[in-house]
Amino acid sequence: MGIQNYPALVLNADFRPLSYFPLSLWAWQDTVKAVFLDRVNVVSEYEKTVSSPSWEMRLPSVISLKEYVPMARRPAFTRYNVFLRDRFTCQYCRQPSPAEELTFDHVIPRSRGGRTSWDNVVAACTGCNLQKGNRMPRESGIVPVRKPQEPSNFELQENGRAFPPNFLHESWRDFLYWDTELEIA
Repeated sequence: MGIQNYPALVLNADFRPLSYFPLSLWAWQDTVKAVFLDRVNVVSEYEKTVSSPSWEMRLPSVISLKEYVPMARRPAFTRYNVFLRDRFTCQYCRQPSPAEELTFDHVIPRSRGGRTSWDNVVAACTGCNLQKGNRMPRESGIVPVRKPQEPSNFELQENGRAFPPNFLHESWRDFLYWDTELEIA
């Protein structure tokens, strides 16, 4: 594994990830810099080391911020967060899809006075979006499974936990899924 493949999981001061989706990761260079600037605590390390002529250190795999960063009160209204709220599932046909295959649809079309807001936009597959067109749900016969609404940060975090990234280092697992049932030995 090349040195660029040693990211660190970044935890807030309360030991929860700053973000689940996308997972809060820093490149090893940013992590080493933060360690030297004394902005983070090293929680876990890789076996891999980096060195200079005068020092050597193991690369951190999990770090925690020394100062708590409060979450924004309201989540940002972004295309990605709409998909995350809707769990990457078309709200018309219920078909899950990767983000690159989803669009977002205005339940009340903009041409009919609909706004681009949490309570009027849903994730949709291209087929359903084209079939609905600029018609109202009752005209098209296509109605969202769930009424769209603004999610809480907690809801987005919980939804993000359902979509783990391709790479999860073993040292991260205790911090990502702390509500999973423990095995009894």
